[in-house]
Amino acid sequence: MITVIVEFGLPQPISSQEAREIFLSTAPKYQGLPGLIRKYYFLFPDGTTAGGVYLWQSREDADRLYTDEWRAFVRGKYGSEPVLKYLETPVVVDNVSNEIISSP
Repeated sequence: MITVIVEFGLPQPISSQEAREIFLSTAPKYQGLPGLIRKYYFLFPDGTTAGGVYLWQSREDADRLYTDEWRAFVRGKYGSEPVLKYLETPVVVDNVSNEIISSP
């Protein structure tokens, strides 16, 4: 599994409520996306930076999303270039499903 942390600065600070509304407007785009296990949206406490934490089945799955078109969408929606950090994710503890998930 791969975790990707995507972060981008915002042109002006936003509140948690504003972030929630914006994030809810884009969330359906990620439902049913092949290889995407989970996505978390986040907002820094000062409201100046936002992003997402994605858990993917593989790097190939992740790379299918992070295209030039996706980057243009993020720039258009949030006003800055996204920065991506890729992390190997060998084990996940999921307390909602009561599972421990491990990459083969």
